[in-house]
Amino acid sequence: MASRQIKMPAKDDTEKEVAVVFSQDKRPERGRYLLQVDRQTKGSYTTLEAAQSAARAIKKGYPIVQVSVYDSVDYTHTLVEVPAASS
Repeated sequence: MASRQIKMPAKDDTEKEVAVVFSQDKRPERGRYLLQVDRQTKGSYTTLEAAQSAARAIKKGYPIVQVSVYDSVDYTHTLVEVPAASS
């Protein structure tokens, strides 16, 4: 069997911009209102109206899941119900 020489790419000594990766050590900034689906946080919003509109959109598409908005300042949960269908 013939041996094959492998050439390794040259390393650049230039500074490369490192993307910030959020982990458990460093979490992203959160808004006051947290959108929760089946008690798992899916997003955060600075206004209640934005959080409720996102919650209603999820609940409309998936009516079986429990969707709520959590206020991290007042420590309250608000459940979002399925919009009533007009007859």
